[in-house]
Amino acid sequence: MNEMVTPRPNDLDAFWMPFTANRAFKSHPRMLARAEGMVYYTTDGHEVIDGTAGLWCVNAGHGRREITEAIQKQAAVMDFAPTFQLGHPIAFQAASKVAELTPPGLDRVFFTNSGSESADTALKIALAYHRARGEGTRRLLIGRERGYHGVGFGGISVGGIGGNRKQFGALLPYVDHLPHTHAPAHNAFSHGQPAWGAHLAEALEDLVALHGAETIAAVMVEPLAGSTGVLVPPVGYLERLREICDKHGILLIFDEVITGFGRLGTHFGAERLGVVPDIMTMAKGLTNAAVPMGAVAVRDGIYHAIVDGAPAGIELFHGYTYSGHPLAAAAAIAAIELHQREDLPGRARAIEPYFDAAAHSLKDAPNVIDIRGMGLVAGIELAPRPGKPTDRAVRVFQRCFDAGVLIRTTGDIIALSPPLIIEKPHIDRIFDTLRSAILAEAA
Repeated sequence: MNEMVTPRPNDLDAFWMPFTANRAFKSHPRMLARAEGMVYYTTDGHEVIDGTAGLWCVNAGHGRREITEAIQKQAAVMDFAPTFQLGHPIAFQAASKVAELTPPGLDRVFFTNSGSESADTALKIALAYHRARGEGTRRLLIGRERGYHGVGFGGISVGGIGGNRKQFGALLPYVDHLPHTHAPAHNAFSHGQPAWGAHLAEALEDLVALHGAETIAAVMVEPLAGSTGVLVPPVGYLERLREICDKHGILLIFDEVITGFGRLGTHFGAERLGVVPDIMTMAKGLTNAAVPMGAVAVRDGIYHAIVDGAPAGIELFHGYTYSGHPLAAAAAIAAIELHQREDLPGRARAIEPYFDAAAHSLKDAPNVIDIRGMGLVAGIELAPRPGKPTDRAVRVFQRCFDAGVLIRTTGDIIALSPPLIIEKPHIDRIFDTLRSAILAEAA
């Protein structure tokens, strides 16, 4: 007779948590049990206002019935179907819905499962495009210091956050980086795009001179860099990158995983900032985070160069088992329809001035050395404690959570990116709580 297996208690040991100080968390866990609208509830029933849209992703707020019902309905009809040499209608419908929002011409959509996979997919498409055009020497991929493009080897390689790279040693070859645009000495406490820094794009001409245009495949940047601490592009900076890329036949890739789906008050950051890339990555708000899904939108010319120029058979040797997963596709359709019906970008634009003013009201708080933002994104930079980088921000995070407000920190920068359904009382509560926490950590 087999012995009865005793269930293992939920002692937190089994789950190796991502991007988390596991030892610190498991000694003092902060657990979320459910969510609705603008609010999380902890396991002991306390309310926590979501100042970060989960992780930059729950743009329409939590627990949206339309999305939940779409997932349930699709699960009852067909839980999974492959998209290798087969198809199912809802994946094609989802791609068409995405193409309704992307800039004109970027209407070929390749589905992934995350922002990380979208970044690696975009880089591979760029390489495949140049090879299809007989320019296989274009293998160099250029990112930017302090850039974040997920955690795949391609995204880490072109990314520029040191902590995400140094633990893993050698990454992809044929990679270089532009300088970042973070310049508090010139742009501290800017509202929207800072005035100083367009000239930093000229570093791309320096890399062309160093490596040769014939070796460079693509440049990948975030229109607004989020995870590194909310870096808003200087006026004219992205326009100059676009000009240099066009001049030298280099593809421009925008990582819109954070800036997509209304975050900056438009469907995508490209629309708000007036610069259209050749390839665009997305995830997060695509399904309102209800089911993991990402996508890459490309210009028609890139699609045709790869597909029409290939011999009979598979044109792009790339994909994922769950590309266009039926449940994710159902969630994406419902989320985009909700996005359109409730005009979430318009809601973000309407409340942006109030949100921006609330953020800048912290200018006089102790140890606040910069405030910046655009749309419904704000970054509040704190002076680090001598010899203890990140300590002040982490303690502010803890105080805010205990007081019922969820914020995010990256280094000594507080990042806020609430759901786009936020209202003025929520904003008041978030920034009042944040002020109290900063004051408590003034020493």
